[in-house]
Amino acid sequence: MICLHNGIVLNGISSTDERAAVLIDGEKILDVFTEQRFEKKTFGPDVEIIDVKGNFIYPGLIDTHIHGFKGHGTDVCSTEGILQMSLDLAQYGVTSFLPTLYPSSIPDMIERIKAIVAAMGHEEGAHIMGMHLEGPFISPQKLGVQRPETLQKPDINIMEQLWNASDGHIVNMTVAPELSGMRSLALYCIDKGIVLQAGHTNAEYENMIEGIQVGILHSTHFFNAMSQLHHRNPGAVGAILTHPEMSCEIIADGVHVHPALFKLLQQEKSNEQIVLVTDALTPTVQRTGTLMANGEEVEFTGGCFHRKSDGVIAGSGLTLKKAMKNMVEFGYSRADSVRFATSNPARIMHFNKKGILAPTYDSDVVVMDKQFAVKLVMISGKIVKNKLSEEK
Repeated sequence: MICLHNGIVLNGISSTDERAAVLIDGEKILDVFTEQRFEKKTFGPDVEIIDVKGNFIYPGLIDTHIHGFKGHGTDVCSTEGILQMSLDLAQYGVTSFLPTLYPSSIPDMIERIKAIVAAMGHEEGAHIMGMHLEGPFISPQKLGVQRPETLQKPDINIMEQLWNASDGHIVNMTVAPELSGMRSLALYCIDKGIVLQAGHTNAEYENMIEGIQVGILHSTHFFNAMSQLHHRNPGAVGAILTHPEMSCEIIADGVHVHPALFKLLQQEKSNEQIVLVTDALTPTVQRTGTLMANGEEVEFTGGCFHRKSDGVIAGSGLTLKKAMKNMVEFGYSRADSVRFATSNPARIMHFNKKGILAPTYDSDVVVMDKQFAVKLVMISGKIVKNKLSEEK
């Protein structure tokens, strides 16, 4: 057993910031109690005591939309590359993630899906919880840097091929609610337990309402690649803002969404409905070599990646810990920023016993300092990073 003590516990659901201790027994959290109680306890020789030196203790971070990291990703998908992502992400405090696939030809998507499935269960870092399909049933009018030739009209036969290739491990999928045939496809997906997200969509407000009615209740990188708010057609943005049942991913790098809009988000969406994601591209934090994403050369300028050929924004180079820090700078509390990267994604994606520091929950734990620098990471009770031991 391991006991982390002398830390400020933010458990993913409450804002209590008292000094406390977390007792971990293998893959589960056994107990969480005050520092005063810790001082009165007597521990046996089988308990390793770790003083976290007044730093913050959080649940492990969960990224539900990430394409790649440190040179490995789903655009050139291999089982070995996904496992390396798992190792690298753990060093940044991420303990669970959903490798996210761009749309490509169906045979290619099937091959990439199978590569991810083959990696599951062999992780030595962050848990691979399944996968997120960002398409192929999205709008040609809101592609971003997706390739138009890879898109598909809603087709249950195609969806069934993708589902079978995944062995039931498609967790969430980005779709455009306005596409013809989407209702039938949505019903199929919801029956399989897939969380549907409105994104890369040119939906009118009425299309969004139809999507909500059929169960499309989450949204992909809110404000980005979707029909914007207009006073005569509220579009996807207006529908998401005005319907409290809609939850939303957001990329909090200060580039994809202007910092001022987080004030609007704070007013209109409850703290239970916001999920921090990175949408990070394969070269995120990569230091050497040619930077490639989805088969195209990119460069990191102005806080995100741009396609080198034309300067169009290609995607994020964000880490989840940086996103949390930014949310505090944008006006949210530290406890809220933790919720957005832990318990909220776990609940919305139906991850059992993850995202909260409480007895019986999974022992995925991160220790960070005030500036969100990662000091210690535990995954299933195993320490995979410990910088506390290097500090006096």
